[in-house]
Amino acid sequence: MKYETDLDFSHLPSPCYVVDERLLRKNLEILKSVEERTGAKILLATKAFSTYKTFPLVGQYLSGVTSSSLHEARLGYEEMGKEVHIYAAAYRDDDFDEIMKYSNHIVFNSIKQWEKFKKRILDYPKHISCGIRINPEYAEVEKDLYNPCAPKSRMGTTLENFQKDCTAETLEGIEGLHFHAMCEQGADTLERILKVVEEKFGPYMHQMKWINFGGGHHITKEGYDIEKLVSCIKHIQETYDVEVYLEPGEAVAIDAGYLVSTVLDTMNNGIDIAILDTSATCHMPDVLEVPYKPYIIGAGEPNEKAYTYRLGSATCLSGDIIGDYSFDEPLKEGTRLVFCDMAMYSMVKNNTFNGINLPSIAIYNEESGLQVVKSFGYEDFKRRL
Repeated sequence: MKYETDLDFSHLPSPCYVVDERLLRKNLEILKSVEERTGAKILLATKAFSTYKTFPLVGQYLSGVTSSSLHEARLGYEEMGKEVHIYAAAYRDDDFDEIMKYSNHIVFNSIKQWEKFKKRILDYPKHISCGIRINPEYAEVEKDLYNPCAPKSRMGTTLENFQKDCTAETLEGIEGLHFHAMCEQGADTLERILKVVEEKFGPYMHQMKWINFGGGHHITKEGYDIEKLVSCIKHIQETYDVEVYLEPGEAVAIDAGYLVSTVLDTMNNGIDIAILDTSATCHMPDVLEVPYKPYIIGAGEPNEKAYTYRLGSATCLSGDIIGDYSFDEPLKEGTRLVFCDMAMYSMVKNNTFNGINLPSIAIYNEESGLQVVKSFGYEDFKRRL
C-alpha cells in the first residue's frame, strides 16, 4: 500500500503517535456494513487498540469491545458503554466481582474455570452470558508466537477435554462457544477453520445461543473477500440458529495511525546511521517481535534512493534497530520521519525501558483538526517502578 497523508505533523511534539479518525472511520464503515448485511455483532479487540478518546466514534459503528483483562473491560465499559466481552486463560478470584460488574459476556478457557466461578455468576443480580473457548486444533498461522492452536497451546479446550469434562450439568448456564484460530488472515482461512470446528463441535453448537469467531480477521485489508465472510457468517447462523460475534482488533485500526519521530544524530560505522528519538523496543515493539519493517513516508528500500541509512534508537539495546531505508536527501539532526500503520499494537504495548519517554498521542478529526490529547513525562516513568 502507498501511504500518503495531507496532515501537517511539523507542529507536533516528537515522538508522537497520531490517529487519523478519517482513516479509522473508513475501516469502521466496512465493519459496520458486515454487521448490517449479516446481523452479526463485531467488537473492537482492545488488546490491539485502546485509544479511548476514539471510543465514541468506534461505538457509532461497532457493538462494543472484547477484553483480555479486568482493566480492558473497565475501559470499554466506562469509555464506550456498549457490550463488553472478556476472555482470559484464567481469572483471578480478587478480580472477578469487578469483571462481572463490567462484562456482558464472559468466556472461560476450560470447563474447570467455568465450574469454579459458575455459582458466583448464576447468583449475580444481572444476567451474564457465559461461554467456553474451544480449541479446534487447526490453524494456518505460521509463527507459533501468534498461533493460539499450536500444539500444547494453553488457549481453549480441545474436543478430547471437552468431551471428558462436559456433562449436562456442567453445561448448564453455558450459552456460547468461542474459538480464535487466526492471525492477520482472510475469509478463505476462516472457511477452512469453520469446517474443522463444525466437524468437531457441531453437536454442541446446536445447543448454543451464540458462536464467537474470535479475532485475526483482516476484514479491512485491501483484497479481503467480504462476500466469503458474509457467507461464512450466514452459514453458521442458519445451520445452528445462533448469533455470531467477531472480535477484530487490527481490522479496526489498520493504516489509521502514524508515529512522528525526529533524527537526533547521524554517524557512520560501515553504514550511515541515524539515531532517532523513537525506539522499536519501547514504542513499536512488534517491529522486533514479529519482526517487520514499517513504512516511512517518503522513504524507500535500501539503495533505492540516493542516501541509505540504518535507523536506530537512543536506547542501550544494541538490537534496537528499526531497519534500513533510503531517502532523497541526507538525514540530519532535526529531520522528521513519519512511520505508518502505527495505531495498532503500539500504544497498548509500549514501555519506558531505559527511561525513554512515551510518545505523546494526537488525534485528527475534521471538527477539531490535529490535536495532542495526551503527553507523558517523568512521573509516568516513575509511577511504574
